[in-house]
Amino acid sequence: MTDKQVLCEISDQGVASVILNRPEVHNAFDDKLIADILAVLDDLNRNDAVRVVVLRSNGKSFSAGADLGWMKRMAQYSFEDNFKDAGELARLMHTLNNLNKPSIALVQGAAYGGAVGLAACCDICIASDKARFCLSEVKIGLSPAVISPFVVAAMGERAARRYFLTAEVFNGAEAVQMGLAHQLVEHDQLDQAADEMVQKLLANSPQSVRRTKELIARVAKGPIDQEMIEYTQRLIAEIRVSEEGQEGLGAFFEKRAPSWQR
Repeated sequence: MTDKQVLCEISDQGVASVILNRPEVHNAFDDKLIADILAVLDDLNRNDAVRVVVLRSNGKSFSAGADLGWMKRMAQYSFEDNFKDAGELARLMHTLNNLNKPSIALVQGAAYGGAVGLAACCDICIASDKARFCLSEVKIGLSPAVISPFVVAAMGERAARRYFLTAEVFNGAEAVQMGLAHQLVEHDQLDQAADEMVQKLLANSPQSVRRTKELIARVAKGPIDQEMIEYTQRLIAEIRVSEEGQEGLGAFFEKRAPSWQR
């Protein structure tokens, strides 16, 4: 038994499982958990052997949102202290959203408040039929401010107008319908669905996946102007002449598996 709040296990294939490990409090956020997740993600970002990151939790809940003890402390903070504290959560969301390898969130149960942000920041979200989501902040006089850029990007402005303002609970099927989650599976099929998705990602060029993540972020936020057009031209030209690009094209024409699949 370990007392670590965040576990990280890396397989021989380069799949990193990042596991929230506070099941006794439904994996609720506090400043230490945020710092621990950040430390793990920073290490994974620097580890070229890691090709896929899977974010999951031990226990019944993915995460119940903010820890009550942490919330009580924050209520006594000055504006300046609150601003600094919120900055660490913002850094966590930004780091996960911009991870330099693909990420998968596995939501097996309740995902409340900031946990919805974690799901939205991952490239792919798989929810079990027991998953429940809630942007509950307005119920206690707060706002889902720090996570909002990522959640609105995932679920859309129209859905956000309803669920941010009502704090309603919605299920995995509804999360898929609005785009927050990509796949809904039976609870006991969550691991199998994750494994299948991981294998799809591992079949692809690590460099191409990384550069395509950058492409999506750039294209989604910018106008289709001459600068954007030249960026896309430059990207594909750089990839075509790169080592992995040459390997991938060679493997395709020679009808063999590329090196990253061996």
